[in-house]
Amino acid sequence: MAEGLPKVNVAVSDRVLLHLLHHDHLADRFIVTAALTRPGIAEACAQHPPNVSRTMRELVRKGWVSEHTRSIQNDDRRQKTWQLTEEGRDMAQLRTNKLGETTVLVRGKDGQLLEIESKDAADRLASDMSLLQVLLHAQHEGVLTWGDIRFGLIKQQDEEDTPPPGRLQPLAGVHATYHTSAPQTRKMRGRDVELNSLDEWFEGRSAFAVVSGIAGIGKSTLVAEWLAGKQDKQPNLSICWYPCQPWDREVGLAVSLLHRFGIDEKHDPYNLIETLPLRPGAPLDVDTWRRRLLAYLTDAYTVRERFSIAPGGPPPYWLIVLDDVHHIAHESKNLLGALLQISQKTPLRFVLISRTSLDFYDRRDVHTRDIVEELPLAGLSLDETSQWLEELELKDVDASDVHERTGGHPLAIEMLELYGKPTHEDWLRFLDEEILTPLPEAERELLATLAVSEKPVPWKTLASSLDWEGNPPQRLIDYGLLIELDQGMWLHEALRERLAREVGSVAKTRRERIE
Repeated sequence: MAEGLPKVNVAVSDRVLLHLLHHDHLADRFIVTAALTRPGIAEACAQHPPNVSRTMRELVRKGWVSEHTRSIQNDDRRQKTWQLTEEGRDMAQLRTNKLGETTVLVRGKDGQLLEIESKDAADRLASDMSLLQVLLHAQHEGVLTWGDIRFGLIKQQDEEDTPPPGRLQPLAGVHATYHTSAPQTRKMRGRDVELNSLDEWFEGRSAFAVVSGIAGIGKSTLVAEWLAGKQDKQPNLSICWYPCQPWDREVGLAVSLLHRFGIDEKHDPYNLIETLPLRPGAPLDVDTWRRRLLAYLTDAYTVRERFSIAPGGPPPYWLIVLDDVHHIAHESKNLLGALLQISQKTPLRFVLISRTSLDFYDRRDVHTRDIVEELPLAGLSLDETSQWLEELELKDVDASDVHERTGGHPLAIEMLELYGKPTHEDWLRFLDEEILTPLPEAERELLATLAVSEKPVPWKTLASSLDWEGNPPQRLIDYGLLIELDQGMWLHEALRERLAREVGSVAKTRRERIE
């Protein structure tokens, strides 16, 4: 969960009490549903059955729950079940009232992100979710969003208020926010070479393009600018721009993609919704999801029928943009790999925007199989920086000096426009918080040691000075923080400028290491 967001953690005993209270209408019946059995309680409470057994023993000992053996509906066997005692009902009601005040994060129909009390979430989501379901989804997934196709039957809009398939409005009726067009971004400067690279990729065979670079370098701005131009020329191009958030889980992406492809409770010919985890915390069945989605997307008749009312008919292909995919890359490795497989046989193209290297594909996919195109993004060139500064009409500003200090980082030049100097404290704070601080201590020390040198340092010399074993850290190279030159190792100029400000005995020690 991202820092500052509401955090929900429901104790197992509270989960059981809320679940049994929700099914208290079954108390003392001769035949009950499986919801009161150990497997039923385990599923509803997102627990392993042994944990349920231990919890039930404790609740029985406290006198809040009683144990019975009953007939189970649609089952020939009698099974052990539980129900609340009178004292347990009072306790369950007290816990319900208390937990109902828990703050959860909800994205409403209008796309606004709100902090509300959990007892009000079901109404805001237009869903029949119980309080327990609300709390568990909030605990495991962070955000509950209007229109999640897993939340049961959503209250239907009037027909005339429902946007036609393929022309969905941003933020409407989806599990997580996605856009159907390029989002508005800051003005882009230069990048002609990079725009041409994206054009060449789009006209080529590779299904995936990976645009990578350090924070704030302009990755999303570049892709949004390119995509806006592409949509102007191809208005029937179907877009899904999915901004990955720190609280995201792979199920959010899986659900949003299904929604974008026209899957809902009225149109699900390959039973794709069944592959989604319908209980909080359960894993996504990626393999089944992949096979059924592949069958759906290659069924031309079904897809054509679903999108028949969209202008221009069904899309010739979808372009999926996963922005800030590094937030979900580790957890969603299998899902991303499944999408890579699907893209080989379906009309899907992907642009992934990431601060880090991605490991759901290997080097053969890039160099021999022609499946993935990698587009690392560096800072603006000296010429591009000069042109930008000319537009600003700033006096006594040397473009070469600015480029050397910032490495052509767009954000640093924006700081120059705002404050009159490229190394304003806001810029330094950005470097610290977004780039340097998240690095492991050993990697940060490597960069700081290199920063005291006036020229590139051979890797053997640098590694020896730090007792570093093995090759240069590939992660730093992929980030564009560490640069391999013929003369040796070097680092991003913006970081060099920042780290060179560290003086005193520490800087002296680092300098002595590599001399």
